[in-house]
Amino acid sequence: MSAQSDAERELAQLLVESLNLEDVAPESIDPEAPLFNAGLGLDSIDALELALAISKRYGFQLRSDDDQNRRIFASLRALSAHVQQHKAA
Repeated sequence: MSAQSDAERELAQLLVESLNLEDVAPESIDPEAPLFNAGLGLDSIDALELALAISKRYGFQLRSDDDQNRRIFASLRALSAHVQQHKAA
């Protein structure tokens, strides 16, 4: 498992809190593991809740009709990179 960056750790904390993942420690999320299916096991409802939490915390919208969503939500690392690139300063 690769180490989380500070930004990934912060996002992992938000993910665990917003989705009420009581059995998951934020620091235990592998930043390169898939968030959906075999990885963390999230589903489309989780993606919507996570997108809402991200928009509240970071001040930009993740659109459900974005063709890049599969890539953006591929892993904690990919999502964190996207957030860092788009968050309001």
